[in-house]
Amino acid sequence: MTSDEPKLTCVTGASGYIGAHVVQRLLDRGHRVRAAVRDPNKARSVDPLKALPGAEERLELVRGNLNEPGSYDEACAGCEVVFHLASPYALTVDDPQRDLVDPAVQGTTSVLQSCVKAGTVQRVVLTSSMAAITDEPDGRILTEADWNTSSSLSRNPYYFSKAEAERAAWAFVERERRPFDLVVINPFLVIGPSLSPSLNTSPGVLRDLLSGGFPGIVDLVWGFVDVRDVAEAHVRAMEVAEAKGRYICAGQTVSMREVVELLRDRGHEGLPSMALDNAIGRAIVWCGSWFQPKGAGTYLRTHLGRVPRYDNRKIQDDLGISFRSAESSILDTIGDLRRWGHLPSET
Repeated sequence: MTSDEPKLTCVTGASGYIGAHVVQRLLDRGHRVRAAVRDPNKARSVDPLKALPGAEERLELVRGNLNEPGSYDEACAGCEVVFHLASPYALTVDDPQRDLVDPAVQGTTSVLQSCVKAGTVQRVVLTSSMAAITDEPDGRILTEADWNTSSSLSRNPYYFSKAEAERAAWAFVERERRPFDLVVINPFLVIGPSLSPSLNTSPGVLRDLLSGGFPGIVDLVWGFVDVRDVAEAHVRAMEVAEAKGRYICAGQTVSMREVVELLRDRGHEGLPSMALDNAIGRAIVWCGSWFQPKGAGTYLRTHLGRVPRYDNRKIQDDLGISFRSAESSILDTIGDLRRWGHLPSET
């Protein structure tokens, strides 16, 4: 990738939380975008994309489904760069293999096969996750060299699906003798304003804090990253010729207590007050986790009382990403949740 000229690009999962921001940035930079969505006729999903500046001239909506081999052939045909963001997300499902792993792995492989068929794709930018790097903070400072080897169909199956999908992508490009460059973005907990009315799972955590979703202040620490920074990282992964390998995409770590105190200081109400971020509280939450849905319970047991540590210098050095502060992202997220009606408007 050496030219700054406008390119024909494809974005899978284009109507999703991150995908819509990637589409927006590509249009802003003058590129043509083929947006692959499950249903191009579903107004709620595609109208926000069609309303973006430049969409009328340079946006094309096409159908793509992770569960249908060859479904992305049309989307990738003639493209120079493909951004693959489509992936299932859920902590608890009935059948992890069927509902998470198979769509993630087979969908990723299908998209890459479509890229090979196109014969024009020079680079694929894949959205993975910190879930592919670890599923349990253990005190180490994590880098792009780390892989999640702990997850399985029974332990954090969503994390397992992300690790398996990314491994499948790297195996594919090796097996096919590198038909194109593969660059992978590994975001942590993505928050920030949404371009559509749908409620994404990660901002939903902040919604739950303000609407009684937590029994108290639990001893959890999150690595936050703003969706606008994640989208920018994707586009720069296309623009920077030297971009290679994986990129941890995460800013500050913030505890639930710090989030609660920030919002309380700003006058927000409905926040939890019971202190469960101590030895007794951790014991209570740990015991209670066994009565939660399986995915949520496993998440609590593997993250309670642990602080994620990671080195994000590579994405800053290679791609020039400067992360927004967690405070500004959190406050922007709360304002956006109110704008879309996911929280009551302030009086």
